[in-house]
Amino acid sequence: MITLKDIKDAKTKLEGIILKTPLTYAPFLSEEFDSNVFLKKENLQLTGSFKIRGAFNKVASLDEETRNIGIVAASAGNHAQGIAYAGNYFGCDATIFMPEATPLTKVSGVRQYGANVVLTGQNYDEAYAAAIKFCEENNKTFIHAFADDKVIAGQGTIGLEIIEQIDDLDVLVIPIGGGGLIAGAAVAAKSINPNIKIVGVVASGARGMKDSFEARLPIDSTSVKTIADGIAVKVVTPKLLDYALEYVDEVVEVEEHEIANAILFLLEKHKLVVEGAGAVSVAALMHKKIEVEHLKVCAIISGGNIDVTMLSQIIEKGLVKSYRKMNLMVTLIDKPGSLMHLTSIFQSSDANIVQIDYDRSSIKLEFGEAYLTVSLETKGEEHQKVIRENLKQNGYRFKQI
Repeated sequence: MITLKDIKDAKTKLEGIILKTPLTYAPFLSEEFDSNVFLKKENLQLTGSFKIRGAFNKVASLDEETRNIGIVAASAGNHAQGIAYAGNYFGCDATIFMPEATPLTKVSGVRQYGANVVLTGQNYDEAYAAAIKFCEENNKTFIHAFADDKVIAGQGTIGLEIIEQIDDLDVLVIPIGGGGLIAGAAVAAKSINPNIKIVGVVASGARGMKDSFEARLPIDSTSVKTIADGIAVKVVTPKLLDYALEYVDEVVEVEEHEIANAILFLLEKHKLVVEGAGAVSVAALMHKKIEVEHLKVCAIISGGNIDVTMLSQIIEKGLVKSYRKMNLMVTLIDKPGSLMHLTSIFQSSDANIVQIDYDRSSIKLEFGEAYLTVSLETKGEEHQKVIRENLKQNGYRFKQI
C-alpha cells in the first residue's frame, strides 16, 4: 500500500500543474443538520475533475522512452481528460478508450488536448478490455484509472489539501467508483489524523464496492446503470477493496433521484455545476445517509463534467417535483374562444404559461374536441391545488402529466 510519503511526493510533482481547489462552508447543509459542512470543490479543478491529479502523477513518473512509445487509458471521461492533458504536457502520444455512451462534453474535453479517442463498449469495463488488448498489440503503456499506486498517490493529494484547510475535521465523505480517490484521500487523512471518519458513497446502480465492503471480499456488480457515470464501475478490484477495508469506516449508497436532487441543489443553492459522480457525497448528506449532527464534515465534490442534456433533464424533473412547474393535458371544445377562456383561467390563477401545444387529431378524442398540453410556471403545491380547483369549477376535463 502507498504511504503518506508517496502522497507528499505526488504533491511535489503536481505543484504548478493542478489547482489547490477551494474548500468552502456550506450554509444550507450546515443549518439543516446542525453541523459544519464544507465542500471540497474539485469540479473547479483543471479539466473539471480530481482525476488529473493521479493521471499526471503517473505520467510524470514514467521515463522518457516509455512516454515516447505512447500511453493508453480507459475511462468514462474524467481520467481520460487527465491522461490527455498529461500526454499533451509531456508531448507523448495518448490513446483513450471510452464507453460509447460517454457524454459529448467529456469526449470533446479529451480531444481538445490532442489525444486519440476510441469509443467502444457499453461501460468502463468493456472499454478497459479493448484498451488492454490495444496495449498488448502495440507495446504501449496502460495507465489504470484507479488500480495504480502512482494514480492513488496523486488522488491522495486531495486528502492532504483538506487536512491543511481544516485541521479538526470529524467526517470526510468521498464518492466511490473504482476506489482510487477514497483510497488515496483516506490514506492521507488518516495518516495525519486517525480519528477522522471516512465514509464512502456509491450509486445504487453501481454498488459493487458497497457489497464487497460489507462481505469483505470482491463482489462484482452484475450490471451498472446510473446517472453518476464517473463511478459506474462494474468490477471490484481486490487491491482497492483492501484499501477500503483498511481505511474506510462506512460505505453508504444513494438512489438516482437523490443524486439528481443533489445536482439541482448544488446548482441552485451553491451555484455549482456538478456531475452525478461529484454529487453523491452531498446526496448522502441531504438524504440523511450519514450521522453528522454537531460534527465538522467535508464532502468532496469530485467533478463537474456533466452533459448539458442530462443537466437539462434534471432541472426539468426537479422543477416538476418541487411544484415549480406543472404540466397539464386539458380537453377543450374545439371552437373559437375556447383557448382564450382556458388561458383566462390560468391568468386569474396567477400561473404563467411557458409552453403550449394544441392537438385536434388524436384518435382518442371525440369529434369536436381537442387536447391542449400546457406547461405552467407555478409557486408551490398550494398554488397547483388552486389551479386544479379552478379548472374543475369551470367544467374542464384534465390530467396532470
